Amino acid sequence: MALEKIATKRKHSKLIELAIRMWKEKPLGTIGAVIILILLITAIFAPLLAPYGLNEMLPDALHAPSAKYLLGTDNLGRDILSRIIWGARISVTVGLVATLISTTTSTIMGVLSAYIGGTVDLIMQRFVDAVLCIPSLIILIVIISIIGPGLWQVIICLGVANGIAGTRMIRSLVIGIKENMYMQSAVALGSPTRKILLQHVLPNIMAPIIILFSMSVPSMILSESTLSFLGYGVPPPTPSWGGMLSGSARTYMFKAPWMAFWPGLALSIIVYGINMFGDAVRDLLDPRLRGGVGRYGGQIKRKNALTKKSSAPEQSIK
Repeated sequence: MALEKIATKRKHSKLIELAIRMWKEKPLGTIGAVIILILLITAIFAPLLAPYGLNEMLPDALHAPSAKYLLGTDNLGRDILSRIIWGARISVTVGLVATLISTTTSTIMGVLSAYIGGTVDLIMQRFVDAVLCIPSLIILIVIISIIGPGLWQVIICLGVANGIAGTRMIRSLVIGIKENMYMQSAVALGSPTRKILLQHVLPNIMAPIIILFSMSVPSMILSESTLSFLGYGVPPPTPSWGGMLSGSARTYMFKAPWMAFWPGLALSIIVYGINMFGDAVRDLLDPRLRGGVGRYGGQIKRKNALTKKSSAPEQSIK
């Protein structure tokens, strides 16, 4: 129990240290984290934050933004602000769950392909090549056309399709790890494969997996919005930001431009915030991108300082 408490305290201290470093070194990443936090709060407390119901039809159709309707109403009299707030739930659900499926698929396929190697690696990589040859949007449209539109259909399709495409990065990382001495020693000592994968492979690729997860969330949200815009995503009347941009918003584009403007703005802000947060996490977790900041950067600076000091007498002698 004491060891578990010590490990928990260390994890918490690392998270706090990471948050402080992001605040000081990555202000755009901090802004992105605030945007993500606002999105999560909006999605969780949507029934309390939305001024009107999910599909409540009000008597004022196509009402311009005003004090009564902050973002206006659509052609059916539904409050756009309320629908954007409810639509945040769709974006959060699709972004997190689809990315979790995608990252899990990439990790499993990449680790098995690189660790087993041989014929298994050859077959899996040729399958990945075949998938990458076809545009992802076409694959998604074909699959959803077969199984039908729906929230969970979209999530599964996005997760699996993007997971297959992301296998290459995990595979290259595991191939690099296999060449290390500790991996060869573990294999020589007869350690079981399950123990090697869980204790030696996964911990060493966890940081890139976290980066892959954070960078995949905005693409999932955009993909869901694209499918909803084309009519293959979440079916109406469920509010989706991509679905709100399509249909009536295009019909009344000149008469009621706010119908398309506000969902598009919400989508842009969320994707921007998540991208900024993902870039910041990548820079903080990847030692190759720290640019002389942090633990590894400090070592590099100290080595450079020692090198300059040792070379100074030689230059004076010359």
